Amino acid sequence: QVQLVESGGGLVQPGGSLRLSCAASGSTFRLYTMGWYRQDPGKQRELVAIIGSGGSTNYTDSVKGRFTISRDNAKKTVYLQMNSLKSEDTAVYYCYARFGVEYWGQGTQVTVSS
Repeated sequence: QVQLVESGGGLVQPGGSLRLSCAASGSTFRLYTMGWYRQDPGKQRELVAIIGSGGSTNYTDSVKGRFTISRDNAKKTVYLQMNSLKSEDTAVYYCYARFGVEYWGQGTQVTVSS
C-alpha cells in the first residue's frame, strides 16, 4: 500500500505561482510513475503532468511552458511547479502513483482568483 500526501495548494492571483508537493510512502518510490491530475466540479479528472521512473515527462497542452513536474527520489517526493497561473487552472489537484497498481492522494485545492 502506497500513501500519498499532497501539500502546497491555496489561493493565488492570476499570473502568480504555486508549488505542489506530494510525499509518498514505500521503499520503491524510484520505480513509481508519478503524476498530477486535476478536477473541477462537474468536469472529468484530467491529467496535468506525469513523470516516469527514468525522469521522462509529459504535460497536457494547456500547461506546457508554465508547469514543471519533478521528483526527488531521496525524499520520495514529487513536485509540480506552477507559474503564470490562470483562472482556468482552478481545481482540486490530485497526486497519482502507479507501480502496477494505481494510488491517489486526497487532493489539494488550487484557486486562482483576484
